[in-house]
Amino acid sequence: MNTYAYRLLFSSGRTKSGLMRLVAEHDLSAKLWLERHYDAVVLQLYRLPTWSSSLVSVFSGLRQRGLPAIELSGLLRDLAVMTRAGVPILDALKAIAEESDWDQKRIALAARLLLSDLDAGASISEALGRHPDIFPESVRNLMLIGEETGTVDRMLMEAAEHIERMTSLSRDSRRAMIYPAFVFASMLGAALFWVYYVIPNLADLFLQMHLELPAITRVIMSMSKWLERHAASSLSLMALTVVVIWLMLQLHGGTRRFAFRLAHRLPVARVIVTAAGMAFITEHLAILVSAGVDIIRSLSVIERSLSDEFYRERINKVRESVDRGELLAPSMRQAGGFPAMAVRMIAVGEQTGSLDHQLKHLAQEYRLRLAHLIASLSEIIKPVMILAAGAFFILLVVALLLPIYELIRQASLAPMH
Repeated sequence: MNTYAYRLLFSSGRTKSGLMRLVAEHDLSAKLWLERHYDAVVLQLYRLPTWSSSLVSVFSGLRQRGLPAIELSGLLRDLAVMTRAGVPILDALKAIAEESDWDQKRIALAARLLLSDLDAGASISEALGRHPDIFPESVRNLMLIGEETGTVDRMLMEAAEHIERMTSLSRDSRRAMIYPAFVFASMLGAALFWVYYVIPNLADLFLQMHLELPAITRVIMSMSKWLERHAASSLSLMALTVVVIWLMLQLHGGTRRFAFRLAHRLPVARVIVTAAGMAFITEHLAILVSAGVDIIRSLSVIERSLSDEFYRERINKVRESVDRGELLAPSMRQAGGFPAMAVRMIAVGEQTGSLDHQLKHLAQEYRLRLAHLIASLSEIIKPVMILAAGAFFILLVVALLLPIYELIRQASLAPMH
């Protein structure tokens, strides 16, 4: 997919400039698409270099140009219901495009984009392929199979249910981390209040009273003074480090590979990323294989869709092995990194001709396993966070109360006048 900088001239005399990501082999195809889509004349069109195109794609993802998953599944489900009832796809899209409610405007816009492409003579899969930021590759492949087999309505429903299952896993993951994130934010806010307000004021009091401070109090006060002097530079450095790491993970393949390899070796992270990766792989394989997509093509789709670089490398090896004539299960065993249970069930499916059923069982198992892991991890994190917060504030209280006890003791021993 290429990124183009363009400048358009409308019939009213108004001009418009912007960036657009398009799947186009030639610049002329991109020009024709822009003119047809905007009903304007292209004054300037420039294809951005690969590195800048990648950078634009990263930041354009922050603006969420595409549909949220829940809205995409709703669009596909509505299309499936109407086409199953005998409504032509064009009429179904027109009905959705006429939706004017505020919360449905993005869905209506996506429907109008598809209508424009279909009116220009594109097939359904081609129309979806022109908008990869909205429609994932798995959905586009299902539509292609639906056109070839005459089961567009069934493929639309399969795509909608697939996106809903993936969305449910993602939603459960975010929900499980809400409480730990809230506790961490509360700890951070309280710690900053103590460091920047409570400790400096008490430190001035202790110095005025000429108290002999314990070692733990002197350490806490020194840390507070250091943080107070270097707060701006420390926070800036931390923010810069986070941004650099995030950009490296987004733009540099070597960094992503290192991060995922590390995650697959760490004790707790390994269980989570393995369950998440296998849930994704088996879910996509089950849908594509049951839809009639051959194994090599299905593996190619999964390889391009995977964000886990560890499994992407192994799927690539599996695809090359299957392309040489090997079966799927031996290829996965040879590539390594796949759980033995999954490999064994896939082998049974290949031997009995029930590969799609075995993949569906595996997908359901790994979805349940991942949901259980997320819920368990959330329950484990809660007491750990509370214990960490308690230990931190006990340390602060002890460090600051010891000098106060010493001050009270000296006051009680002082002679009365």
